[in-house]
Amino acid sequence: MTQSQKSVQQALPEGTVVRVGPDGLEALVALLKQVGYTTIGPTVKDDAVVYQEINTTKDFPIGWADDQDGGTYRLVQGTKGAFFDYLVGPTSPKRYFFPPQNKLWGASKEQGHFEVEKPAEEAPSYAFIGVRSCELRAIIVQDRVFGFAREDQHDKGIFSDPYYVERRKKSLIIAVNCRRAGKTCFCVSMGGDPHVRHGEGFDLALTEIMEGSQHHFLIEVGSERGGLILALLPFEAAKDQDLVARKTQAEKARGQMGRTMVADVNPLLKNNLTHSRWEDVASRCLSCANCTMVCPTCFCSNVEERTDLTGDHTERWRTWDSCFSIDYSYIHGGPIRKETKSRYRQWMTHKLSSWWDQFGLSGCVGCGRCITWCPVGIDITQEAAAIKKSEECQT
Repeated sequence: MTQSQKSVQQALPEGTVVRVGPDGLEALVALLKQVGYTTIGPTVKDDAVVYQEINTTKDFPIGWADDQDGGTYRLVQGTKGAFFDYLVGPTSPKRYFFPPQNKLWGASKEQGHFEVEKPAEEAPSYAFIGVRSCELRAIIVQDRVFGFAREDQHDKGIFSDPYYVERRKKSLIIAVNCRRAGKTCFCVSMGGDPHVRHGEGFDLALTEIMEGSQHHFLIEVGSERGGLILALLPFEAAKDQDLVARKTQAEKARGQMGRTMVADVNPLLKNNLTHSRWEDVASRCLSCANCTMVCPTCFCSNVEERTDLTGDHTERWRTWDSCFSIDYSYIHGGPIRKETKSRYRQWMTHKLSSWWDQFGLSGCVGCGRCITWCPVGIDITQEAAAIKKSEECQT
């Protein structure tokens, strides 16, 4: 039964699940743009599914899926007409909340002295469409890193990055539940799930249902803001078979995880900082930093001063950096981590172990990007498993 909301001022309650067709999703995108959001969603670019600004659901990677493995990514024909048959690509919402290049401030000489110019542009209001569960958890991780606290949270830590917080505060997140898992996925063993959970910060969550000639979406309300948006759209009540199909889809995806992280990896790595495996992985690692660039939680950065030739204008920019760069650990006298071995160990032990000490949660969400986009296919789960196996052989 199609219905319109009796009052557009009344939000649908959190946890409400409704049903819309592809036209309903198109109406949602149009509404988001109408109310002032910059809509960011998945689209095909350079033979990969990436996040960028979209204007219509026709921009989605309709009918495309991806085949991923260690050091391998390629687009393949997926389910005909499916909007979200792909998994994750090389980009994530991180590049919008924490841009690869961000001007912090500038200064120009005026009458013999410098006047500081703060960035004039206002932080955009982003509406992200198609955020996967692992990406949603990665946003939660970076919220902790950059000091953003949602309205239902209070502890934002001792540091708060104003640029990140302003973008994050104005964002709307529309998640999508995974219809399947891939060969490099291991979110379940990292405490996650291919389907989003309540309390993880989504405003709306989509589940794409394709059965025979039927093609529709379930939309679940995750916040008051999401409920207000959905209340402005026509929808149908979700049927019992829809909820059964969603549950079946989640169970199927959970059983398809291509990788598994070993249990107790936090103490495992802390107790094996001098393990011979670090030398082994260093012989294969190119120190290219691909893993950190595609990782949705890595936050290494550098601050650069850019001055014009006249000396009358200067700018300060924050840019992405990587702990795989030999100069990243440079202090007076030289870099601390000269060898690839020490740089890989720093990245992996920070991600899976010491991140807990800093932020109270893991820096890895099991998305598998670091495995897929490593040119030589180094697998973080295999490296941890090798150390674990050697420990067991010694006991």
